Amino acid sequence: MSVHEHGSELSEMQLRVRALETVLTEKGYIDPSALDVIIEAYETRVGPHIGARVVARAWSDPVFKRALLDVGDHLVVVENTPQLHNMVVCTLCSCYPWDVLGLPPVWYKSAPYRSRAVKDPRGVLADFGVRLPQEMQIRVWDSTAETRFLVLPMRPSGTDGFSQERLAQLVTRNCMIGTGLPKNPDEVH
Repeated sequence: MSVHEHGSELSEMQLRVRALETVLTEKGYIDPSALDVIIEAYETRVGPHIGARVVARAWSDPVFKRALLDVGDHLVVVENTPQLHNMVVCTLCSCYPWDVLGLPPVWYKSAPYRSRAVKDPRGVLADFGVRLPQEMQIRVWDSTAETRFLVLPMRPSGTDGFSQERLAQLVTRNCMIGTGLPKNPDEVH
């Protein structure tokens, strides 16, 4: 973050968003209260916590997991295994399952991620700090307007007996995109 001459500690992007919001409000194109409702919805009712609950349930309920993996249409769930790691990208734009992952991260929409994810997925994963064994296959799924993907990461070892709520705390947005791994069970209490 940078400090601007008026004392703001907002990032350049945050300042641009505020400026755009002000202009659109002044011109009557948006209602600030409606915008607040939309933002509140993405912060509380939809978002990565929804996807984390889905993953946690799949980890602890084999029937649910099978149904989740078998019944993909608009949202297809792909499972990581000891032999296969899945990663999601949208090479054309930034199609993304907002309802289960919330707002897309800035890097997901960036041209470098969108092109490198397909050409050099192992390199992209390394940039995120994910180092996989050379023998592990990496499969990149390209989202479209019709089909979005959610990665079902492998359940971390040492989580037997964890409640679904505690399991959900291990799940990150990045591990549901495939650019990260679940948290270590020692990181949550």
